[in-house]
Amino acid sequence: MNQTMNSRSVERQLVTNLSASSLVKSDFAGVTAYKGQFKRSALSGSDFSGADLTGSSFKSSDVRDARFDGAKLTDCNLSTLDLANASFNQSILVRTNFSKSRLAGANFLDVKLTDVSLTMTDLRNTVFENCMFDGVDFTNSDLTGLALDGQTFIGVKFDRAGLNGVSFKGAILKNVSFQGSLLSKKYYRAIKTICFDGATMDKLTYAALKGLEADLSKVTVI
Repeated sequence: MNQTMNSRSVERQLVTNLSASSLVKSDFAGVTAYKGQFKRSALSGSDFSGADLTGSSFKSSDVRDARFDGAKLTDCNLSTLDLANASFNQSILVRTNFSKSRLAGANFLDVKLTDVSLTMTDLRNTVFENCMFDGVDFTNSDLTGLALDGQTFIGVKFDRAGLNGVSFKGAILKNVSFQGSLLSKKYYRAIKTICFDGATMDKLTYAALKGLEADLSKVTVI
């Protein structure tokens, strides 16, 4: 009995202490690693599909081309990483921190993002499809040219974000914040380039955008 418990303890310790390691193209599919430490590691091309990584940290690692499809990433620190071309299809993202990470070519398909931090992040080449954003923070991020059509945004912040040419066609926006710096004419000019055609939004979001002179001619207010 004690030997079994000790084996489990050692296994847990190994799983949660993989920092500063060379683990390129490793297979972690389906593993359970609560509060795992993957900091400063080479993890490009690794497979974390279906893994439970609750509370884990990947800070300052190379995680290019990694797969997190269906993975549980609640309370994970994925900040300041290279996540180019990583896949997050149907991942569980709750209080996940992606701030300052490289997400060029990363894919988020059929994901609900809850209280996720995407601040100070270049998202110009990130793909979001069929997602729900609940309490997500995009403050100071660059979303230039991003297509967010038909997706749902509740309690989301786009404050001081790069929004030139962003499309919200057919999207649902409730309690969404678009605030720029008081002296930032660039931000207010960007608001006028956003496409809200066919979008649905609550009265407060509508009023705030109207005050910024956004084109709301084809918006439905609820």
